[in-house]
Amino acid sequence: MAAVTAAQPRSSKTESYVDNKRKEDIRQANIKAARAVADAVRTSLGPKGMDKMISTANGEVIITNDGATILNKMEVLQPAAKMLVDLSKSQDSAAGDGTTTVVVIAGALLKQCLLLLTNGIHPTVISDSLHKASTKAVDVLTAMAVPLEISDRESLIKSASTSLNSKVVSQYSTLLAPLAVDSVLSVEDPAKPDMVDLRDIKIVKKLGGTVDDTELVKGLVFDKKASHAAGGPTRMENAKIAVIQFQISPPKTDIEQSIVVSDYTQMDRILKEERNYILGMIKKIKATGCNVLLIQKSILRDAVTDLSLHYLAKAKIMVIKDVEREDIEFITKTLNCLPIANIEHFRAEKLGHADLVEEVSLGDGKIVKVTGIKDMGRTTTVLIRGSNQLVIDEAERSLHDALCVVRCLVSKRFLIAGGGAPEIELSRQLGAWSKVLHGMEGYCVRSFAEALEVIPYTLAENAGLNPIAIVTELRNRHAQGEINAGINVRKGQITNILEENVVQPLLVSTSAITLATECVRMILKIDDIVNVRVLGVLYPNIYIRMLDTGTPIIMNGWSIC
Repeated sequence: MAAVTAAQPRSSKTESYVDNKRKEDIRQANIKAARAVADAVRTSLGPKGMDKMISTANGEVIITNDGATILNKMEVLQPAAKMLVDLSKSQDSAAGDGTTTVVVIAGALLKQCLLLLTNGIHPTVISDSLHKASTKAVDVLTAMAVPLEISDRESLIKSASTSLNSKVVSQYSTLLAPLAVDSVLSVEDPAKPDMVDLRDIKIVKKLGGTVDDTELVKGLVFDKKASHAAGGPTRMENAKIAVIQFQISPPKTDIEQSIVVSDYTQMDRILKEERNYILGMIKKIKATGCNVLLIQKSILRDAVTDLSLHYLAKAKIMVIKDVEREDIEFITKTLNCLPIANIEHFRAEKLGHADLVEEVSLGDGKIVKVTGIKDMGRTTTVLIRGSNQLVIDEAERSLHDALCVVRCLVSKRFLIAGGGAPEIELSRQLGAWSKVLHGMEGYCVRSFAEALEVIPYTLAENAGLNPIAIVTELRNRHAQGEINAGINVRKGQITNILEENVVQPLLVSTSAITLATECVRMILKIDDIVNVRVLGVLYPNIYIRMLDTGTPIIMNGWSIC
């Protein structure tokens, strides 16, 4: 058993703490593993950050510099390192942007914590000090923020552009930023201005063309062609649209069985009954005035057969089949109609109305567009184009980040400068605040302030600038009162970053600081890792015997039932 070294007497009992060897090793292992994850994504930070090529086990290749995507695809086994992956996911759900920033800050904080632990400061003292520092940091950021009016479209576009500038598709930011702003504003409900559900924005990807061909569609887009069987219509004006969840095909038996018919007259009778059954359904559909059918994909039996498609074509009804189950809610909300689950409930009041439903050729394939929807719900559709699947996927991820940024501004209407300006200002103000604190608390807050300098340092480093010279000059400018001075990586110098239109939502910065601190505090408080395994794996013979006898076995306090 490891010997415990007694703590040296100091002026305060809590100021010095010498841990035993095992706990020290566990903490160091956890911190090193988590820092390794942070260092892996650090080079992806900022507009000049590098991209990662990720090759998955099934042969899929992804090119991205989105922190959440990189970490999500990494197979991390160490439990503490997994916490940083979850941290990135939390930032993605809370703010949508800053997923790399939050992990880099957490890595820098862990580095400082390791130094503090080496100097004999107790983990609880460090943890409490970090909490106080993060609360103070949020107050400082809020004081720096500039209020925003939601009607100020230009400011929203500037913020979305800043988010897109660090992406692979940054050259298309002038197109995607206004598109993201218009999408969010079109789904915002005036009755609930603080609530924007991004599920009301449908993103449809179609190979062909370039990202420049990406467009916002006020209506619906289906990435499939209309049914061409028996010469059915592919364009319908003054459309009356029904979304059906039943099958227009002959019914099957309730249980799986075969019916053998040997008599030709009986066979003809069965076929005639099938035709009459389908014809009866189509007559009921036609009687309501419906001329466009959206048919949900069926797993029990064919949703439509060749015979039913033939009759639908004769009735001049346009058919779009195999609509996914998860899309039904979005479609019905957009069309302002009700899904119909049974032919007996098929009524005219359950139909949606649109000026035009047409099939359009796009690249190698075809899509169906529904436009001019009457009483359209608060939804919108974005059609993303690209020359290859990698570009389309990255454009979708980048657009999602831009949408999240605009959503943040709608819910919390404050802007803050980017380019490392808020982090340096935080570092300066927290450094000054640490001097008035007493004991180890001030020492820990100063370390927190130093850790925040990792963001401007990394931005300069990734842009190929001299990070020490840039950060030193940045500190000097902020000490002179220029709180919006930041790193302009395109010009390679320090400028007023607010005037350069490099802005981000306040929520992204506050969320990154708060979540990173919370994660680091949790890692600090871990002093042991206990591996629990199933006894059935450790003792296979006992487990098999238990299965034979049916008797529960208790061993070492574990019960197998």
